[in-house]
Amino acid sequence: MHERLKKVFVSPGQSVKHVLKCMDSVGEKTVFVADGENRLLGSVTDGDIRRWILKGRSLTEDISLVMNPRPISLCDGLNQDKIKEVMLKNELGCLPIVDKSNRIVSAVWWIDLFKNRLIRKTSLKIPVVIMAGGEGVRLHPYTKILPKPLMPIGEKPIIEIIINKFHDRGCNDFYISLNYKSSLIKAYFNDLDHAYKITYAVESKPLGTIGSLRLLKNRLRKTFFVSNCDIVVDADYADMCRFHAQRKNKITLVTSMKNFAIPYGICEIENGGALKNIREKPEYDFLVNTGMYVLEPSVINDIPANKPYNITDLIDDYLRKKKRIGVYPISEKAWLDIGQIEKMQDALRNIQ
Repeated sequence: MHERLKKVFVSPGQSVKHVLKCMDSVGEKTVFVADGENRLLGSVTDGDIRRWILKGRSLTEDISLVMNPRPISLCDGLNQDKIKEVMLKNELGCLPIVDKSNRIVSAVWWIDLFKNRLIRKTSLKIPVVIMAGGEGVRLHPYTKILPKPLMPIGEKPIIEIIINKFHDRGCNDFYISLNYKSSLIKAYFNDLDHAYKITYAVESKPLGTIGSLRLLKNRLRKTFFVSNCDIVVDADYADMCRFHAQRKNKITLVTSMKNFAIPYGICEIENGGALKNIREKPEYDFLVNTGMYVLEPSVINDIPANKPYNITDLIDDYLRKKKRIGVYPISEKAWLDIGQIEKMQDALRNIQ
């Protein structure tokens, strides 16, 4: 069997966490559950795992509890036109090809069949605000010369990569919040031939991570995205918006699964120093805030004018007032963070 095909196979009995790590390692959003004879038992998408997490279920559970037991597949021998038709209709990233015994004999990938064409059911017409006014102190000394949004990742600055991700999904209306070295960022886009609209919100003084939204009070009149200028999220933006709308959230945080392994035995003590238990190299799973959000325009009215105000301040206020805040999980590899030097170097390797 082709090595590429083996990478999208998982076995029944494996944990949800193991399958999520497999998906991240091979860069696939869909894997297939198959028995020892390669018979197709089910499929698992990143969306299936997301819904599992949102139900509060454990990542140590068997993947068979998460999988779709009726995955779409095609019989071996069908022509390419039929394969294209099925993949387009169902927007499948990968389609398994099976024989008469339901054994997987091959697979077809969207990227091979349609080349650079994106899988996109919904063309988003949603405004995007990019917070690009900070000094980027964690990236000193580089940001002493170049503002963080213009830090190159490969052949493009990070802010252009972020915008392109949104634009590829149908977003055309961008607002960029500026303060530090704002003239350099404006100059870059003035020289760039782009097919989207950019409006600048220039702070006269630093206004925190979300205070500058107040400057856009009369411009943002529908649900919008907010993104930090040092992160790239490769996920289903349309699904984020559906999730946000269905739950009637005021704010939805895009969060990333993060696994931390402690490389030591953890000692638990009691009675002033007696050893109670020792846990050898434990692992912990968390959902961490990526710095990307979906917001309702009404939140702007709750942001104070002309004073520093952070997204955490707004979230704390809403939690106290019991306003709806949602969490949308994505996988660890779907989030790139260049806020620190080592993270920027990791992002460059991933882009390459």
